[in-house]
Amino acid sequence: MLPLDAAREFVLERCGRRRPALCRVADALGLVTAAEIVASEDIPSFPNTAMDGFAVRSEDVAIAPCELRVVETIAAGHAPEVTVGAGEASRIMTGAIIPPGADAVVMVERTIVTPAENGSDETVRVEISVPPGNHVRPAGDDIRAGELVFQAGTVLTAGHLGVLCSLGMTDVEVYPRLRVGVISTGDELVDDGSPLRPGQIRDSNRRTLLSLLKRADVEPVDLGLAPDDLDAITEAISSGAATCDAIVTSGGVSMGDFDYVKAVLDRVADMRWMQVAIKPAKPLAFGTIGDVPVFGLPGNPVSSMVSFELFARPGLRSMMGHPHPTRPTVVATAAEDLLRRTDGKTHFMRVHAAHVDGGIEVRSAGGQGSHMLWAMAKSNALAVVPDGDGVRAGEPVDVLLID
Repeated sequence: MLPLDAAREFVLERCGRRRPALCRVADALGLVTAAEIVASEDIPSFPNTAMDGFAVRSEDVAIAPCELRVVETIAAGHAPEVTVGAGEASRIMTGAIIPPGADAVVMVERTIVTPAENGSDETVRVEISVPPGNHVRPAGDDIRAGELVFQAGTVLTAGHLGVLCSLGMTDVEVYPRLRVGVISTGDELVDDGSPLRPGQIRDSNRRTLLSLLKRADVEPVDLGLAPDDLDAITEAISSGAATCDAIVTSGGVSMGDFDYVKAVLDRVADMRWMQVAIKPAKPLAFGTIGDVPVFGLPGNPVSSMVSFELFARPGLRSMMGHPHPTRPTVVATAAEDLLRRTDGKTHFMRVHAAHVDGGIEVRSAGGQGSHMLWAMAKSNALAVVPDGDGVRAGEPVDVLLID
C-alpha cells in the first residue's frame, strides 16, 4: 500500500495552478489573488465624522457649556458649503465631510438645539469640551494610497471584496474558478425516485460530490448518470474533458475490479490505480486526459467523501492557487474511546467535534462502515487515528475539521 503523503504528493504534482485571469469582483468570492493589490487612493478619501453631531472648532468649546450658531446642515454624500468660523457650528451626519474651519465633532447626545424663531439664528448648546480630531476620521485613516492591501495568494472573503469595492475596483486578477464535472455510472443506479428493482441502489454519490464541489468554491457540473455501456461512458468522459477543468468519478477503482469506467479511463487517460494505506478510501485512481485531472474515487459513499477530502479537494484547491491546499489538523481530546484494530493503515474515523472548556472534544458520530453515510452526515470532523489499538478517552487526537 502507498503512504497517504506519497499518494497526495502524486496528485498535487499533477494539479498545477491554472493561468491567472481577470474576474469581476462580484464573482470572486473564495478565489485566490494572483497578484499584489496596491491601493490607488485613500480610504476614506476625505475627512469625515464618525458620529451624528456638530462640527466645531475645538477652541470654541474649550470652556463648556457654550452656545454656538448653527450655520449649515451637512448630510452624508453632500459637500459642505460654509466655512465654520468663530462661535459657529455645522450640524453633521455620520460619514459626512468635515467642513473647512472645523477640527472636531461633538456627538449629538451632548448638545441641545434651540430652533430659530422670530428672526434669530438656530443655536446649539455644547455641554462638553472636546479635543481637536474628536470623532473625526482623517483621509487615509483605513488605507493610504500606495499601500499594499493584499498579498498575492490571498483567499478572497466577503471582507476582502468589500475593500476592493471601496478602492473602486470592478475586476481583480485571480486564479480562475474551476468547472468540475461529476459522472455516475452503472446499471444498478437509480436517481429518479422510482421504486427499486432487485439489485438496484439509489445514486447518492453524485449529489454528494456535486455538493462537496460547491462547498470547495468550484463550479460543479453534473455530467449525468451513464449506463454500463462503453460508448456512453466514453462520450460522457470525453465531453467532460472537453468542457471541464477536472472530472470526478466514483466506483470501479479497486484492485481486480472490472468496471466500464476503468476500461474507458485506461484507454483515454494516463491513469495510476493506487491502494493507499488509509481506511476508509483505500482505492484511488488518478490521472489526466491532456491537462484535465481525473479523480477516480471509491464507490462506497463514505469512502467517496473521505477520498474527496484527502485528494480531490486539495488537488482542485492547488489548481486554483491556494497556497495551503490541504486541511490543517488540530489537536482535540477524545471524549470517549476511539478503538480500532492494527491493519497497517491510518484510520479516518467519523466524529463530532465540539468546543469544550477552551478546547475541542470529539466523539464517534456512529457506525464506521464505509457504507454508513448517515454517520458521515452527522459528523463534522475526521479523527486521524494512527495504526494500532486506537485512542483512549482523555487522550489527544489529531482531527480534520470538515464542516
